Amino acid sequence: MTTRKALALRHVHFEDLGSFAGPLRAAGFEIEYRNVGDENYLSFDPLEPDLVIVLGGPIGVYEDGAYPFIAGEIAMLQARLAGNRPTLGICLGAQLIARALGARVYPSGLKEIGFSPLSLSAAGEASALRHLADVSVLHWHGDTYDLPASTDLLASTSLIAQQGFARGNTVLALQFHPEAQAGAAFERWLVGHACELASAGLSVPGLRADARRHGPRLEAAAASMIGEWLENIDG
Repeated sequence: MTTRKALALRHVHFEDLGSFAGPLRAAGFEIEYRNVGDENYLSFDPLEPDLVIVLGGPIGVYEDGAYPFIAGEIAMLQARLAGNRPTLGICLGAQLIARALGARVYPSGLKEIGFSPLSLSAAGEASALRHLADVSVLHWHGDTYDLPASTDLLASTSLIAQQGFARGNTVLALQFHPEAQAGAAFERWLVGHACELASAGLSVPGLRADARRHGPRLEAAAASMIGEWLENIDG
């Protein structure tokens, strides 16, 4: 199998590829992380990697005045999307793709944190997200976006309509976190987002218990989902 390159942009250390790493390697991808703050963070040709994955982070796309690297990520994504190169965004990454495609990103007015199932659209049911039907996925966000032009809405919840969209076979944006590992590694999420959980009045033991309850099924379904999507990105 020919080795391909997957470049993952990481904003906080614990929001990594998680359960997606295994399926990516099984599909023939060599994974390279670029961490925000590294000298070489965005020093690559946007069209060169076989796959770019933009991961999550606890900031808003509209906070580019405070975090200037956001503008650089959007410019990179605009160039990559213009070339129709395979691109995956998760949470903040999905919002950055939406913004790069000209859509508005803004606070939703609520915190959607915890495990709950998705409602798939007809397009979602026909996509790789079909593997997540009736599966409780991890949500962890306070922002949302308008659906970009020329994309298909794939999933919603009762709280937030925009949970995922696709543009053809090459661009997938997921507001939720199917990649999150809900075993021992989930403790990093609880510690890393401790202040946000406290301010939202959410139960840390409750989230931990939900992760144990839903984690094994989510990890299996997410592996099937990303595996199918990877099979089709060149088609």
